[in-house]
Amino acid sequence: MAGNSNQEMDADLAALLGTAGSDNSVLPDFNDLFGEKGTVNPLTENINLSSTGFPQITKRLEEKGHDFFNDPAYYKNALSNEGDIAQRVHTILQKYLTAKDPKDRSVFRQQFITPYWDFLLNVARKSAGNIAPCKKFLLRFGLLHPNFLKTETRDFFSKIVVDNALDQPVLYVDEWLNGVGTSKMRPSTTDEVKIAKGNNQSKLTQLLEKAQGKLDGARSIVKQKDRERDEIEKILRDRIGMIYERTPLRELNDVSDCLQERQKAAISEIQNLLKEILKNDHDLEVSIRDFVNAETDVQSLKDKIEAEGGAAAVDLGAIDAEFDTIRQMAKMTCGRQGNHFPVLTSEYYHCGPNDIATRENVITLLAKIESIDAEVYCRVYKNKLNRIAPYVLLIPTYGDTGFCWEPFDRYNRATSRGRIIVPMFPRNLYYAVLTAVADLRWQVAKEKASFYWMEEGLTGHYYQWFQSQKLKGDIKEFFIRDYILWMTKEAEGIQKLEKDVRGTFWRYMPFTREIKEKLKTRNLIYQELYQRDVNRTMSDGY
Repeated sequence: MAGNSNQEMDADLAALLGTAGSDNSVLPDFNDLFGEKGTVNPLTENINLSSTGFPQITKRLEEKGHDFFNDPAYYKNALSNEGDIAQRVHTILQKYLTAKDPKDRSVFRQQFITPYWDFLLNVARKSAGNIAPCKKFLLRFGLLHPNFLKTETRDFFSKIVVDNALDQPVLYVDEWLNGVGTSKMRPSTTDEVKIAKGNNQSKLTQLLEKAQGKLDGARSIVKQKDRERDEIEKILRDRIGMIYERTPLRELNDVSDCLQERQKAAISEIQNLLKEILKNDHDLEVSIRDFVNAETDVQSLKDKIEAEGGAAAVDLGAIDAEFDTIRQMAKMTCGRQGNHFPVLTSEYYHCGPNDIATRENVITLLAKIESIDAEVYCRVYKNKLNRIAPYVLLIPTYGDTGFCWEPFDRYNRATSRGRIIVPMFPRNLYYAVLTAVADLRWQVAKEKASFYWMEEGLTGHYYQWFQSQKLKGDIKEFFIRDYILWMTKEAEGIQKLEKDVRGTFWRYMPFTREIKEKLKTRNLIYQELYQRDVNRTMSDGY
């Protein structure tokens, strides 16, 4: 219940804030609490729990491309001011491009990869500041030299929308590193932020993330209770209006007839509605108090951080560590047998306009997935289902597989975003996004079930089926494979899954209502699953 949240305050947070979490006898005005205040940088962890979906993409490309790729000095500028490693990259690249013997070319190609990543690290360190366009596109697309692409391909890349005007958590590598380097985003879980000696803000920042999570959750609950009140009052007004309806008595035209049965039923319902309003009002009062306390905690921590000198003094070690993580992720998208060449060239680039993982294309596919898997980006917090779209990192590799490396923030499990990665130049973009989302689905469910992940919920039921079939291998890989079948075949009424798997997915990863309504008319299998939904709803066991 919302009223217990004050008692759950983190001990470190309570000690730091002292008076935070104290009871407030006077509640502020609702509009004062939830009016818009100031502006928020799109890279900050700003979770809108009232969001119901991704925006519709109306512009995939700019009408007129920029001129940066036509600059004859692009390659020279991209390599400039990066030290001796840039010269080494240039030397090996020349040998690779001029080699006639395929064996020599293969050797130089392999020799090029490691120095190039070391060179790219130097470029990444500049991403937190005003980075030159050529270096930005180097990080974003792996575009080292425009002449490595055909003219029409180069023109296409010049028209890709540069800025994140959609304000969605789908980011290119340069934007991601900028967010980490300027402390607008937390580094990946596996990497600790390196704080300058004597700086006390690492702990404060972690506590702020926890407090922000509680604040986001409390805000969501207050708004939910407010909507519940509106719904109850709407029904109440309707029932009261029903009671005032009068029917003239046939024997005496100036006298109204007695109440009809539906009016008597309305009176009984009104009594229950009044009780619901009182309960809702109590819950709303407790929820607002929790929100006020959480807001006080957040503001107190922000004040302490400001007193320490503003944003945490993250040094270049934070970007170095994050870049190393991204480098490992790049390898994983390609796999051992994949193409690990880190530069964009026409030799390896074979994507169509809708196959490259631009921000707009990926958002379109994320929305498509959500239109099938209704709760794919949702997590439960205090018995309320919140939609929290994940961060998506678009990394310039020739890989085919996306994946999740963090289901949510370890300091804010309630409302933080998960993190998935999508390769930019896959053979099938929808497949790459689906594998990433499937991995997110599995990891969130597993973390939610905790020690009981082999017994309860989505992972528990799937694990029990996996064991019953005596299957060998990585259970998550089997799940991802089945999830893709679920989304691409079963959603169309084509039965490809085992009966038990289909039943588990139907229960724990439900299709949207429209798809369920369509499938129940296809055959008895889906009709039976649909009837189970009805039975669970009637028994309040769903």
